[in-house]
Amino acid sequence: MSDPNRLDQLTPVLKNYLVEPYFVEDYGIVQKVYSDKGTFALKKIAPTTGTDFIRHVHLLYQKGFNRIVPIYPTMDGRYAVLHENNLYYLMPWMSNDQKEDREHRNLQLFREIARLHTLSAKEITVNKEERTEHYEKTIQQLEKQQEFLDGFIDECEKKTYMSPFELLYCLYYNEISQALRFSKSKFEEWYESTKENDKARMVITHGKLSSEHFLYDDKGYGYFINFENARYGSPIHDLLPYLSRALNTNPKRNDTSVDWVYHYLKYFPFKADEKLLFFSYLALPVPIMQVAESYYRKRGHKNELKFVRQLQHRYWHLKNSEYVVMRMTEIDAQQQQAKEGAQPQS
Repeated sequence: MSDPNRLDQLTPVLKNYLVEPYFVEDYGIVQKVYSDKGTFALKKIAPTTGTDFIRHVHLLYQKGFNRIVPIYPTMDGRYAVLHENNLYYLMPWMSNDQKEDREHRNLQLFREIARLHTLSAKEITVNKEERTEHYEKTIQQLEKQQEFLDGFIDECEKKTYMSPFELLYCLYYNEISQALRFSKSKFEEWYESTKENDKARMVITHGKLSSEHFLYDDKGYGYFINFENARYGSPIHDLLPYLSRALNTNPKRNDTSVDWVYHYLKYFPFKADEKLLFFSYLALPVPIMQVAESYYRKRGHKNELKFVRQLQHRYWHLKNSEYVVMRMTEIDAQQQQAKEGAQPQS
């Protein structure tokens, strides 16, 4: 249903585009506008977000990447309108009536984000001292986390009667520790292979990669929306949160996630050091360590059931991530062997 008040509120915004709205449907921060010029999506964002992201969108268009829902300019060339303490920008409305299975959609999303990364990739100069400082800080942090894990298990084991949470933590401790050590070893390998290098590869990252931010038009082509968090950074910043959410399920051998990553790498191959960093971050058992820490720090009455459930779920996340990392390191080793085997003997 269209709300007449909302229509009155948005008419001054749409006037900037010479669009006369007939009625408006509310989709939260996006409004579906039916008008004399067709159907549009009008998105409201906080003014603090600013319009810097539009520069990234334009740059991608200039580089030939057109799988982004276009942002229309106003009649005087602005790409956002400030009205009553909110910024608004206008796009065509995407039907998103895609009948394909979800798996196909995910593969298309990974292919397009790989193309986006390829077209926007650039080499930047890295200060070696800064890289060393970042490395030392991270190692220190990982060692502190290991200290906490060790200290907490010591405390639990001293007790005559452990709580259900403490008992479960003792059961999981070895695997959490193992994941942390693996993550640290990959991070050390990354540093060893890059410490003499003063170059690094940056891409425009979407910043909020999600299947909800990848919509389809009537012809079945997928387009990205929601670029407000776009910035230059490492390509793994787009992949990790997406995979982390996908792995947040009951325990399962998640081969589909492995397929997504290799589908992405077909279009944007990682360099050896980028892969090491990717493995290090993917293996890092942050969610389960956070639960253990918040249980340990909570004073007074603790809701054991709630904490035990959280620990259980985060453990499944840890095991799912572990499967993907191990499967990928296996595939990588096989590919490396095949490469070496194919080289002529001197």
